[in-house]
Amino acid sequence: MPQVITVGQGSRARRIAILVRAGKGPPVVWFGGFRSDMRGTKAGTLDAWAERTGRALVRFDYSGHGESEGAFEDGTLSRWLEEALAVLTMQVRENPILVGSSLGGWVALLATRALAAPRPDLAPVGLVLIAPAVDFTETLMWDRFPDDVRRAVLETGAYHHPSPYGDGSYPITRDLIEDGRLHLLFGSSIRTGCPVHILQGMDDPDVPWQHALRLVEHLPGDNVSLTLIKDGDHRLSRPEDLDKLIAAVESIA
Repeated sequence: MPQVITVGQGSRARRIAILVRAGKGPPVVWFGGFRSDMRGTKAGTLDAWAERTGRALVRFDYSGHGESEGAFEDGTLSRWLEEALAVLTMQVRENPILVGSSLGGWVALLATRALAAPRPDLAPVGLVLIAPAVDFTETLMWDRFPDDVRRAVLETGAYHHPSPYGDGSYPITRDLIEDGRLHLLFGSSIRTGCPVHILQGMDDPDVPWQHALRLVEHLPGDNVSLTLIKDGDHRLSRPEDLDKLIAAVESIA
């Protein structure tokens, strides 16, 4: 059963579900993707690895995702970052390895920046980013939206985007887009102070592999490894992809 913490005050309070596996070494913290949850294939593979090797692992669901409270349409980068930072400060006792998938890659980078000065004891010793969707609300959504979709977002507050994975549509809200602009990373150097390993499929329709190259260019001061998987899709959940994920984590651990 997951542990639960409360993040936020008053009407903004929401209960966030967390799965914690005790173990040795730098704790690995899983940051999930947009509309995914902490029991997905990649997170489950990390948990099986942690159990097998005796490693500490923390997983959680953002509000509006999985087993956490809240409506998905209320989600913004600010809310999800606040929840990630709360999980780190409440559940982690030493410098972790952050593993972020898609949206989780962006949140992991933002959390790294937020912790650098006030909490060096929680600054990560390494980052593993899977198809990191940095700045996705702007560069991968808003900049690509045709005029009619932009009008729908601005005038009605949301556009229901059809999912390519056969699980219905989901709302892209005006709040999500506008709040995302407060957290954009591209345009200036990103400094993590730790090794960064990026795994990116070249057959990814959601986060193009050129987006990962752009991220590498914004990490001039870090030790960065980029693994391009020629036939890899966005999910990178095939056995061979999962092997690469575990190898990337072990290379830092």
